[in-house]
Amino acid sequence: MKFFIRAFFKTLRTVLGPVMLLKENLTRPKGVVRIQAAQDKVNRQCKSLTLYQYKTCPFCIKVRQEMSRLSLNIQRIDAQPEGPDRQALLKGGGQTKVPCLKITDKAGRSEWLYDSDQIIAYLRGRFVAP
Repeated sequence: MKFFIRAFFKTLRTVLGPVMLLKENLTRPKGVVRIQAAQDKVNRQCKSLTLYQYKTCPFCIKVRQEMSRLSLNIQRIDAQPEGPDRQALLKGGGQTKVPCLKITDKAGRSEWLYDSDQIIAYLRGRFVAP
Protein backbone atom coordinates (compact mmCIF):
# COMPACT_ATOMS: atom_id res chain seq x y z
CA MET A 1 0.00 0.00 0.00
CA LYS A 2 2.84 2.38 0.87
CA PHE A 3 4.26 1.86 -2.63
CA PHE A 4 1.00 2.95 -4.28
CA ILE A 5 0.68 6.04 -2.10
CA ARG A 6 4.24 7.11 -2.91
CA ALA A 7 3.70 6.42 -6.60
CA PHE A 8 0.49 8.48 -6.56
CA PHE A 9 2.15 11.51 -4.97
CA LYS A 10 5.21 11.24 -7.20
CA THR A 11 2.95 11.23 -10.25
CA LEU A 12 0.98 14.15 -8.86
CA ARG A 13 4.20 16.16 -8.35
CA THR A 14 5.38 15.26 -11.84
CA VAL A 15 2.14 16.50 -13.39
CA LEU A 16 1.49 19.55 -11.21
CA GLY A 17 5.10 20.70 -10.79
CA PRO A 18 5.50 22.28 -14.23
CA VAL A 19 2.07 23.90 -13.94
CA MET A 20 3.04 25.47 -10.60
CA LEU A 21 6.34 26.76 -11.99
CA LEU A 22 4.59 28.21 -15.04
CA LYS A 23 2.06 29.96 -12.81
CA GLU A 24 4.90 31.34 -10.67
CA ASN A 25 6.63 32.75 -13.73
CA LEU A 26 3.44 34.25 -15.18
CA THR A 27 2.37 35.87 -11.92
CA ARG A 28 5.78 37.07 -10.73
CA PRO A 29 5.28 40.52 -9.18
CA LYS A 30 7.16 43.54 -10.38
CA GLY A 31 9.94 44.30 -7.93
CA VAL A 32 10.51 47.41 -5.88
CA VAL A 33 12.58 49.96 -7.78
CA ARG A 34 15.34 51.51 -5.70
CA ILE A 35 18.06 53.98 -6.58
CA GLN A 36 21.22 52.09 -7.53
CA ALA A 37 23.08 52.88 -4.30
CA ALA A 38 20.16 51.57 -2.21
CA GLN A 39 19.86 48.42 -4.34
CA ASP A 40 23.60 47.81 -4.01
CA LYS A 41 23.26 48.04 -0.22
CA VAL A 42 20.35 45.57 -0.29
CA ASN A 43 22.35 43.21 -2.52
CA ARG A 44 25.25 43.29 -0.05
CA GLN A 45 22.87 42.49 2.82
CA CYS A 46 21.37 39.61 0.82
CA LYS A 47 24.78 37.92 0.65
CA SER A 48 24.25 36.86 4.28
CA LEU A 49 20.98 35.10 3.40
CA THR A 50 20.35 31.71 1.80
CA LEU A 51 16.95 30.20 1.01
CA TYR A 52 16.75 26.41 1.17
CA GLN A 53 13.79 25.39 -0.97
CA TYR A 54 12.13 22.86 -3.23
CA LYS A 55 11.29 24.16 -6.70
CA THR A 56 7.62 23.15 -6.63
CA CYS A 57 6.82 23.60 -2.95
CA PRO A 58 3.88 26.06 -2.74
CA PHE A 59 5.28 27.66 0.42
CA CYS A 60 8.67 28.12 -1.25
CA ILE A 61 6.95 29.70 -4.25
CA LYS A 62 5.19 32.09 -1.86
CA VAL A 63 8.57 33.15 -0.40
CA ARG A 64 10.16 33.50 -3.85
CA GLN A 65 7.25 35.71 -4.96
CA GLU A 66 7.89 37.99 -1.98
CA MET A 67 11.61 38.03 -2.77
CA SER A 68 10.72 39.19 -6.29
CA ARG A 69 8.31 41.81 -4.91
CA LEU A 70 11.08 43.18 -2.66
CA SER A 71 13.78 42.88 -5.39
CA LEU A 72 15.97 40.64 -3.24
CA ASN A 73 18.83 38.70 -4.77
CA ILE A 74 19.02 35.89 -2.20
CA GLN A 75 20.92 32.71 -2.97
CA ARG A 76 18.56 29.76 -3.47
CA ILE A 77 19.53 26.17 -2.80
CA ASP A 78 17.40 23.23 -3.92
CA ALA A 79 17.39 20.90 -0.91
CA GLN A 80 15.03 18.32 -2.39
CA PRO A 81 17.55 15.82 -3.77
CA GLU A 82 19.66 13.85 -1.34
CA GLY A 83 23.14 15.30 -1.16
CA PRO A 84 25.34 17.87 0.54
CA ASP A 85 22.81 20.73 0.36
CA ARG A 86 20.12 18.68 2.06
CA GLN A 87 22.63 17.51 4.68
CA ALA A 88 23.72 21.11 5.34
CA LEU A 89 20.07 22.03 5.95
CA LEU A 90 19.62 19.11 8.33
CA LYS A 91 22.89 19.77 10.17
CA GLY A 92 22.44 23.54 10.45
CA GLY A 93 18.71 23.87 10.99
CA GLY A 94 17.95 20.51 12.56
CA GLN A 95 15.33 19.45 10.02
CA THR A 96 14.88 19.12 6.26
CA LYS A 97 11.71 21.22 6.23
CA VAL A 98 11.44 23.95 3.58
CA PRO A 99 11.33 26.82 3.05
CA CYS A 100 14.17 27.66 5.38
CA LEU A 101 16.05 30.95 5.42
CA LYS A 102 19.60 30.78 6.71
CA ILE A 103 20.60 34.14 8.19
CA THR A 104 24.32 34.54 8.84
CA ASP A 105 25.49 37.44 11.00
CA LYS A 106 28.80 39.31 10.72
CA ALA A 107 30.41 37.00 13.30
CA GLY A 108 29.56 33.98 11.13
CA ARG A 109 26.80 32.62 13.38
CA SER A 110 23.75 31.29 11.58
CA GLU A 111 20.07 31.39 12.47
CA TRP A 112 17.71 29.08 10.61
CA LEU A 113 14.22 30.47 10.07
CA TYR A 114 11.49 28.02 9.04
CA ASP A 115 7.88 28.76 8.00
CA SER A 116 7.03 30.86 4.98
CA ASP A 117 5.02 33.46 6.93
CA GLN A 118 7.87 34.04 9.38
CA ILE A 119 10.39 34.30 6.53
CA ILE A 120 8.21 36.82 4.69
CA ALA A 121 7.71 38.85 7.88
CA TYR A 122 11.48 38.88 8.44
CA LEU A 123 12.21 39.98 4.87
CA ARG A 124 9.58 42.73 4.98
CA GLY A 125 10.84 43.94 8.34
CA ARG A 126 14.43 44.06 7.13
CA PHE A 127 14.04 45.34 3.58
CA VAL A 128 10.86 47.45 3.36
CA ALA A 129 11.70 51.12 3.63
CA PRO A 130 10.08 52.91 6.58
